[in-house]
Amino acid sequence: MIFDTDIFIWAQKGNQKAAEIMEKSEDRFLSIISHMELMQCADNKKQHKFVKDFLSSFGFTVLPLTENIGHRAAIYVEEYTLSSGLRSADALIAATAVENNLILVSSNRKHFRAIKELKFKHFTP
Repeated sequence: MIFDTDIFIWAQKGNQKAAEIMEKSEDRFLSIISHMELMQCADNKKQHKFVKDFLSSFGFTVLPLTENIGHRAAIYVEEYTLSSGLRSADALIAATAVENNLILVSSNRKHFRAIKELKFKHFTP
Protein backbone atom coordinates (compact mmCIF):
# COMPACT_ATOMS: atom_id res chain seq x y z
CA MET A 1 0.00 0.00 0.00
CA ILE A 2 0.97 3.58 -0.55
CA PHE A 3 -0.04 6.04 2.13
CA ASP A 4 -1.17 9.60 1.59
CA THR A 5 0.43 12.30 3.71
CA ASP A 6 -2.66 12.64 5.90
CA ILE A 7 -2.24 9.11 7.29
CA PHE A 8 1.21 10.00 8.61
CA ILE A 9 -0.16 13.18 10.16
CA TRP A 10 -2.95 11.21 11.87
CA ALA A 11 -0.38 8.75 13.22
CA GLN A 12 1.88 11.55 14.46
CA LYS A 13 -1.10 13.04 16.30
CA GLY A 14 -1.54 9.73 18.12
CA ASN A 15 -4.39 8.22 16.08
CA GLN A 16 -4.19 4.50 16.86
CA LYS A 17 -6.17 3.47 13.76
CA ALA A 18 -3.65 5.24 11.49
CA ALA A 19 -0.73 3.52 13.21
CA GLU A 20 -2.48 0.15 12.98
CA ILE A 21 -3.26 0.39 9.27
CA MET A 22 0.40 1.11 8.58
CA GLU A 23 1.55 -1.62 10.94
CA LYS A 24 -0.72 -4.23 9.30
CA SER A 25 0.47 -3.45 5.79
CA GLU A 26 3.13 -5.89 4.57
CA ASP A 27 4.64 -3.45 2.08
CA ARG A 28 4.73 0.23 2.96
CA PHE A 29 5.29 2.94 0.39
CA LEU A 30 4.99 6.68 0.13
CA SER A 31 5.47 9.07 -2.73
CA ILE A 32 8.44 11.40 -2.67
CA ILE A 33 5.75 14.12 -2.65
CA SER A 34 4.40 12.85 0.68
CA HIS A 35 7.94 12.63 2.01
CA MET A 36 8.56 16.26 1.07
CA GLU A 37 5.23 17.36 2.56
CA LEU A 38 6.10 15.65 5.85
CA MET A 39 9.50 17.31 5.92
CA GLN A 40 7.92 20.72 5.17
CA CYS A 41 5.59 20.33 8.15
CA ALA A 42 8.52 19.92 10.53
CA ASP A 43 9.40 23.00 12.55
CA ASN A 44 12.99 22.04 13.31
CA LYS A 45 15.77 19.47 12.78
CA LYS A 46 14.50 17.36 15.69
CA GLN A 47 11.16 16.92 13.90
CA HIS A 48 12.98 16.16 10.62
CA LYS A 49 14.86 13.41 12.44
CA PHE A 50 11.62 12.12 13.97
CA VAL A 51 10.00 11.83 10.52
CA LYS A 52 13.03 10.08 9.04
CA ASP A 53 13.29 7.70 12.00
CA PHE A 54 9.56 6.96 11.86
CA LEU A 55 9.70 6.10 8.15
CA SER A 56 12.80 4.00 8.62
CA SER A 57 11.50 2.09 11.65
CA PHE A 58 8.28 1.18 9.83
CA GLY A 59 10.22 0.12 6.73
CA PHE A 60 8.74 2.63 4.29
CA THR A 61 10.05 2.81 0.75
CA VAL A 62 9.97 6.26 -0.82
CA LEU A 63 8.92 6.04 -4.47
CA PRO A 64 10.57 8.58 -6.78
CA LEU A 65 8.98 10.61 -9.51
CA THR A 66 9.37 9.17 -12.97
CA GLU A 67 8.58 10.50 -16.42
CA ASN A 68 5.46 8.30 -16.54
CA ILE A 69 4.26 9.52 -13.15
CA GLY A 70 4.74 13.13 -14.23
CA HIS A 71 2.91 12.55 -17.48
CA ARG A 72 0.00 10.75 -15.79
CA ALA A 73 -0.26 13.44 -13.09
CA ALA A 74 -0.38 16.16 -15.74
CA ILE A 75 -3.26 14.34 -17.43
CA TYR A 76 -5.08 14.03 -14.08
CA VAL A 77 -4.70 17.75 -13.42
CA GLU A 78 -5.96 18.57 -16.91
CA GLU A 79 -8.94 16.22 -16.56
CA TYR A 80 -9.95 16.72 -12.94
CA THR A 81 -8.85 20.10 -11.58
CA LEU A 82 -11.86 22.03 -12.82
CA SER A 83 -14.44 19.35 -12.06
CA SER A 84 -13.05 17.94 -8.80
CA GLY A 85 -10.51 20.45 -7.52
CA LEU A 86 -7.60 18.01 -7.84
CA ARG A 87 -4.33 19.72 -6.88
CA SER A 88 -0.90 18.93 -8.30
CA ALA A 89 0.51 17.17 -5.20
CA ASP A 90 -2.50 14.86 -5.00
CA ALA A 91 -2.27 14.19 -8.74
CA LEU A 92 1.37 13.17 -8.32
CA ILE A 93 0.56 10.92 -5.34
CA ALA A 94 -2.31 9.28 -7.24
CA ALA A 95 -0.16 8.84 -10.35
CA THR A 96 2.56 7.23 -8.22
CA ALA A 97 0.01 4.75 -6.86
CA VAL A 98 -1.39 3.93 -10.30
CA GLU A 99 2.02 3.60 -11.96
CA ASN A 100 3.20 1.25 -9.21
CA ASN A 101 -0.09 -0.70 -9.09
CA LEU A 102 -0.58 0.09 -5.40
CA ILE A 103 -3.63 0.80 -3.27
CA LEU A 104 -3.66 4.39 -2.02
CA VAL A 105 -4.78 4.83 1.61
CA SER A 106 -6.15 8.27 2.46
CA SER A 107 -8.87 9.92 4.48
CA ASN A 108 -9.28 12.46 1.66
CA ARG A 109 -11.71 10.60 -0.58
CA LYS A 110 -12.81 13.89 -2.16
CA HIS A 111 -9.30 14.54 -3.49
CA PHE A 112 -9.08 11.23 -5.33
CA ARG A 113 -12.60 10.01 -6.17
CA ALA A 114 -12.57 11.21 -9.78
CA ILE A 115 -9.59 9.06 -10.76
CA LYS A 116 -11.19 5.87 -12.01
CA GLU A 117 -8.08 3.68 -12.37
CA LEU A 118 -6.87 4.48 -8.85
CA LYS A 119 -7.19 1.65 -6.32
CA PHE A 120 -8.34 3.53 -3.24
CA LYS A 121 -8.85 2.56 0.39
CA HIS A 122 -10.68 5.14 2.48
CA PHE A 123 -9.35 5.68 5.97
CA THR A 124 -11.74 6.93 8.62
CA PRO A 125 -9.95 8.42 11.63
